[in-house]
Amino acid sequence: MTTRLDDAGLDLIFRNARSYNGYTDEPVTTAELHAIWDLVKMGPTSANMSPARIVWVTSAEAKEKLAALASETNAAKIRQAPVTAIIGMDYNFVDTLPRLFPHVDARPWFAGNQPLIETSAFRNATLQGAYLIVAARALGLDTGPMSGFDNAAVDAAFFAGTQVKSNFITTLGHGDPATIFERLPRLDFDETNTII
Repeated sequence: MTTRLDDAGLDLIFRNARSYNGYTDEPVTTAELHAIWDLVKMGPTSANMSPARIVWVTSAEAKEKLAALASETNAAKIRQAPVTAIIGMDYNFVDTLPRLFPHVDARPWFAGNQPLIETSAFRNATLQGAYLIVAARALGLDTGPMSGFDNAAVDAAFFAGTQVKSNFITTLGHGDPATIFERLPRLDFDETNTII
């Protein structure tokens, strides 16, 4: 059965949702992080590969470690936010394919093809990062996705000894309305779409 969100749900996730630069003091619980992942993991990825690996940065020590690897503006946001999620992409996602995509042995599709592994991991972990933003909004939280950090340094600091590489980061919490800008323009359908 197909259903659809009502306008209030669409407003919550898209129309009225904003990227926040700062948050209130209200904490984000571990249970909320689990709830976000329980939604993220249900989003589609190619061959169900699910390559995203997330580090939830919550402690003062971890925030400082990450902030030191970000631009000055982003560093301040990381230090202030209750949580910053580092969305990584695991180049070893092929190891979990037998469990996640059991009806076909998909590992040979990627064997010896590092460019395909990297492209697939990047594309699908980016999808999962977007699902994270939508899931957080659906659960009453706000986010502030960003680049503006040293990927190689973050990889060394948070993913050492793994085949996980950082993709992007997002702060997470209960947004402070005083920290957002006026709604920025968006491109119209006719500017960005072609129906053939």
